[in-house]
Amino acid sequence: MAEPLIATYSIVACDLEAQQWGVSVQSKFLSVGSVVPWAEPHVGAIATQAYANPRYGPNGLQLLREGLSAQEVVDKLTGEDEGRDHRQLGVVDGEGNAATYTGSECMDWAGGRTGTHYAAQGNILVNPETVDALAETFESTSGPLAVRLIDCLAAAEEAGGDSRGQQSSALLVVQRNGGYAGMSDVVVELRVEDHERPIEELRRIHTLHDEIFGVTPRDKWVPVDDELAAELRERLAQLGYDGELEDSFTRWTGKENLEDRVDGIEAIDPVVLKALRRT
Repeated sequence: MAEPLIATYSIVACDLEAQQWGVSVQSKFLSVGSVVPWAEPHVGAIATQAYANPRYGPNGLQLLREGLSAQEVVDKLTGEDEGRDHRQLGVVDGEGNAATYTGSECMDWAGGRTGTHYAAQGNILVNPETVDALAETFESTSGPLAVRLIDCLAAAEEAGGDSRGQQSSALLVVQRNGGYAGMSDVVVELRVEDHERPIEELRRIHTLHDEIFGVTPRDKWVPVDDELAAELRERLAQLGYDGELEDSFTRWTGKENLEDRVDGIEAIDPVVLKALRRT
């Protein structure tokens, strides 16, 4: 086979209430995020792995756009591929229907399972419990899709993981106009290319990403009373930001790329407050 062998585990999933679709993946393979995950808002999400056929990504999304279901996409892609016995594939469509496929020649342990709004799969795994952990974690958690997908990877690794070890991981979540400045469909796209603990590193950089690009509901912001205003002035002055509070605060948040979480100085986003206190 000419294709790279991607021994990995992944989960493709959606949150229909949030209108988000996503993929998370971990592998003993350099830069797994460059091959496995594909997603498009209101269309679906795809993971292609094992002796991966990367064309399953764009071609599968096109089939989903044409109205095929997740299972129909799996059937068509694998049915037309002479290398199907060596492929592994997971698909969730725009309606939340899920399908998974493991070719008969994929290396043990290999397999997958589906449930409401997700498909989980893996190959060259320590045990089937790895895939079970992906599925059960998704089923038992709530909250932001990106966090749930990382939690699924962590649970799978704890349950056994890739029999060859760890190397890279990736997270992709999409939502129509849900990304940067409301002008991108990519809510989050993060890759850990080569790391001893790629899932932990993925969680770390996702925390940084959420700090800069996430949104805290305004009713969760902290009112800036006299006591908090005094604390802000003191902390900002220690960092070299003197002058009027609003001006110094605005200059500091701009330097830290937190300006999108600022709206005056009457109230402060708790994420920004935590970052200032940490600094």
